Order: sequence, then C-alpha cells, then structure tokens
Amino acid sequence: MTIRSLGPTVYLPTVIYSLGQGAVAPVVVLSGTALGASASAASVLVGLIGVGQIVGAVPAGALIARIGERPAMVWSTALVVPALLACVFATSVWTLGVAVAGIGLVGAVWGVARQAYVTEVVPYELRARALSTLGGAGRIGAFIGPFVGAATMTVVGTDGAYWVHVVAATVAVTVLLVLPALPVDRAPGTAPAKVRTLAVVRDNLAVLRTLGLGVLLVGALRASRQTVIPLWGAHLDLDPATLSLVFGVSGAVDMLLFYPAGRAMDRWGRRVVAIPSMFLLGLAHALLPLATTVVGLAAVAMLMGLGNGLSSGLIMTLGADVSPVVGRAQFIGAWRLCADLGNGGGPLLIAAVLTIGPLTAAVLTMAGVGAAAVAVLHRWTPRPAVVD
Repeated sequence: MTIRSLGPTVYLPTVIYSLGQGAVAPVVVLSGTALGASASAASVLVGLIGVGQIVGAVPAGALIARIGERPAMVWSTALVVPALLACVFATSVWTLGVAVAGIGLVGAVWGVARQAYVTEVVPYELRARALSTLGGAGRIGAFIGPFVGAATMTVVGTDGAYWVHVVAATVAVTVLLVLPALPVDRAPGTAPAKVRTLAVVRDNLAVLRTLGLGVLLVGALRASRQTVIPLWGAHLDLDPATLSLVFGVSGAVDMLLFYPAGRAMDRWGRRVVAIPSMFLLGLAHALLPLATTVVGLAAVAMLMGLGNGLSSGLIMTLGADVSPVVGRAQFIGAWRLCADLGNGGGPLLIAAVLTIGPLTAAVLTMAGVGAAAVAVLHRWTPRPAVVD
C-alpha cells in the first residue's frame, strides 16, 4: 500500500466531503440570526457542530468496528442529507440546532472511518505522511468550501451553502460506491474481533489520561486561533475584507506544510514535530498582544499557520501509534473524543476568561495552554526508532 494508491479511494472523497463542511461553516450564524437568534445564541449554534462531533466520536468507532469503514460512511451520509435539508427548511432555532448537531455527528463517522482505515493499511514507515496527507486533504476541502459556497449563495441565497454540502456529500459517497472496495474495507459482520467499547477504553485508560490529555491541549490551542485572530482583528477595527485576507494568508501557510510535517515525523520521530509545533502556536498567542497593526496581526497569524500546519496529522498519527490492534476503531473514536473536547474547550476557555478579564488575558491564557501542551507532549510522546 502506497500513499499514491490512497488518492482516489481515501483522499479524494475526503476533499469533496470537507468542501461541503467548509461551505456550511460560515453560514450557520447567518441562518440562526435569520430565524431570530441573538448573537450569542447564533454562536452556540456554530458550537453545536463540535458538540455533534464530540457525541458521535465514540459511537462512530463502535459502529465502524461492527459494520466496517465504507458502510459506516455510506449510512452516515444518508443521515447528513436530511440534516442539511432540515437546515434549509428550518422554521425555528431549535430545529436548526438539532440539524447542525447532526452534521457534526456524521462528520465524526467520516473522520474516525478514514483514520481507522489508513492506520490499518499503511506501514509504520509511511504512517505519518499518509495521515498528515489525510489531514491536508480535509484542510484543502475546508479552504475551498467557503468560496464555492459564496459563489452558490450569490445565485440562490444563504441556503446555497447547505445545497453545496448536499451535493458534495452525495458525490463523495458516490465515489466510495463506484470505486472498487479497498483491500481492508470490512464488510458487515467481518470485523477482525468483537470487543466492547468500554473494555477498549478501560484497557487503554493509562494512555488516554496522559497522552490523551496532551491531545486535548493540542486541540484547544489549534481551535483557539480561529477565535483569537478575528477577536484581535475586531480589537484593531479591521474591516471584514482585510480580516479575511489575514485568514487566507495564514491558511495558505498552514496548507503548505502538511506533507513536510508528515515526512519529518516518519524520518525523525513524532516528537520533532509535536513539541516545536505547539511551541510555535503558544509563542504566537504570546506575541499577539504586541500586534498593533494589520501587518503585525498578519505576521502573528502566519506564525500560527506555521505551527498549525506543522502539526497537521499529529493527533491522528499519535493515535495510530498507540492504538491497539484489537479494538482499534473503538480506541480511535475515544482518541478523537479527546481532541474534539479540546477543539470545543479552547473557544469556551477564551469566552470564560473574557467574562472576567480583557482580551489580552484570554490570549495569554491560551499561550499558557501552549506551554502546558509542550510539557505534556515532551513527557508522554513515545520515542519510536528513527526510520532511515
């Protein structure tokens, strides 16, 4: 199995599905406010995508272990289309909230399924490159999605973004069905071993509460940049177009690094990427209060993009390295739960600090999270043999 051979069967469907997710992400707030939600309630609606991912991570692992990766993705996509249609035709904030959470839940199934499959079929010496490329495929789709959604919305309005996701999900699952079954795609009832999810979690609790804590901190720090950059941009009174340009530059740096990051991990070990990437993200947060101009903010945003791009595939690779052979899908579901809790907890921590202090205090708090992530990863990241 080579990385190139995964292109049509793994990376292409991931790009397509992620494009749909990227198209929807910016418009949930607009849909909420159009239904009468306040600004804070609309923000909660955005967070419900993450809630769906958190709730769905562990059940996704159990489902995949029972019926296989490809069937799980097909059946979950059959659920996301009604959820997206509910977003289009929602007449209340509650209906929209349930539908948005459903989108996140299905996203969890796709994420766990692809990670579990790549972990199974790719040899260890290519694992980091394969998984960082998987993360890069998701980033590429998420980067393109808002542009496709914006173009569609100029024709059919705000609901156009949801229709983009409907089409993308349908095309992605069609690709899965049309292409030949992957060599290790398991058919229903043919999982290599039956094991209860709770037993897998119990047997691997030592890893989940140590290195898993590091993954939670990584997720929180990476999610933070999506919050602190626009907040600091608003603090500097930047217009939306300028702020979007800052995001675009940061995202470009981010996307360029996914393959080099994976290659570095495969050649020199996971620590060579894990520790520097979190140091750079923490440092960027510490420097943000010094950014008093758009140039300064762009420089810090690029440093955040550098740290985030360098960590591409890190969480998935660490999870693959420590996952057991028996119960792997269930373990990866629990592992993604750790990361998703961090993804949701980072912005919530910022919001909590903002209720009692200034924006600078919130930003520096996240810099402290970066320092904690470096310490935990330094202590618990395994030291595998270097592959020449």
